[in-house]
Amino acid sequence: MARRRWRKKESLTAGTDIMEILNLTPMMDVFTVLVVFLLITAVFTSITIMDLSVPTSAGGPDSNRPNFAIEVIVRKAGLEIANGRTVEATIPKKDDKYDLKKLSEMLVQLKAQYPEKEEATVLMEPKVEYDHLIQVMDTVRGASVRPEGSQEVENTVLFPKISIGDAP
Repeated sequence: MARRRWRKKESLTAGTDIMEILNLTPMMDVFTVLVVFLLITAVFTSITIMDLSVPTSAGGPDSNRPNFAIEVIVRKAGLEIANGRTVEATIPKKDDKYDLKKLSEMLVQLKAQYPEKEEATVLMEPKVEYDHLIQVMDTVRGASVRPEGSQEVENTVLFPKISIGDAP
């Protein structure tokens, strides 16, 4: 009886080749479609890279640099504008959202006072959402300004060189 079972098994696999059992064609088809799909979607993907710098540690005073440093501090309660030493202005949240319009107006005034200044530092408290940081950085980088006597809105570059860091 045991001999019959063995012969039955032997007769099932006797004439078959291992290559007939393992068919790789469907898997190759899937990989071909996957490669074509990835190549097509890679063309439409664009990644924006922003040039950022980390604030350097405070060294000795540099006589070539002005003492005024623009710092925008993103806190849970609102925004603060500092000059590097003291807080100059506080912008509280409006309806649980940051008042980016008011921030933009204040930064335009600062740019008018310091037209040669291109650097600004954005400092953020822990637990502040990343999206808020990006919105503040966009506001610091540029603003939409309507010149007096004109109906058109111009995009003005404010402080394009942004450094980021942790709020004190």
